[in-house]
Amino acid sequence: ASRPTATSILKRQKQLRRKNVRFDQVTVYYFARRQGFTSVPSQGGSSLGMAQRHNSVRRYTLCEFAQEQEVNHREILREHLKEEKLHAKKMKLTKNGTVESEEAEGLTLEDVSDDDIDVENVEVDDYFFLQPLPTKRRRALLRASGVHRIDAEEKQELRAIRLSREECGCDCRLYCDPEACACSQAGIKCQ
Repeated sequence: ASRPTATSILKRQKQLRRKNVRFDQVTVYYFARRQGFTSVPSQGGSSLGMAQRHNSVRRYTLCEFAQEQEVNHREILREHLKEEKLHAKKMKLTKNGTVESEEAEGLTLEDVSDDDIDVENVEVDDYFFLQPLPTKRRRALLRASGVHRIDAEEKQELRAIRLSREECGCDCRLYCDPEACACSQAGIKCQ
């Protein structure tokens, strides 16, 4: 009678280790845009946030998701290049901001044609990065997303937070006086 061959525990562990994790789908949850109250933009108020619950879900294959990202990044890049071109036109009309120009004041993104920018010859991966949005743009995005009332108090709160972040530590010099040290009084080691 033939005896079944016993497989080594070590061999079994090696076989298990060879298995790779593979991903074949990307699930994206979409949220409506809301006023944030959770982030601190570098200027102004109206921080961007999202609704508590997603309003749609979409599933992609990895290839479809990569293509979707490419399209989205190209669109963002197109808008960014248009804004740069608009700024350059305004600077030219105002001689780098030294003279007033009614024509420059009236220019908008609609005045920059797609022919003026060359998105196709720009490598998106080299150029694409998150751009901070100016306050006006954030407010426009919120309104376009259906936010009718933008809480103006957030602007003051954000200003106070930015100011508080400028000061760090205490005023101690050479030695720490726990009676007068703001760090020591707050239970923090003297800075």
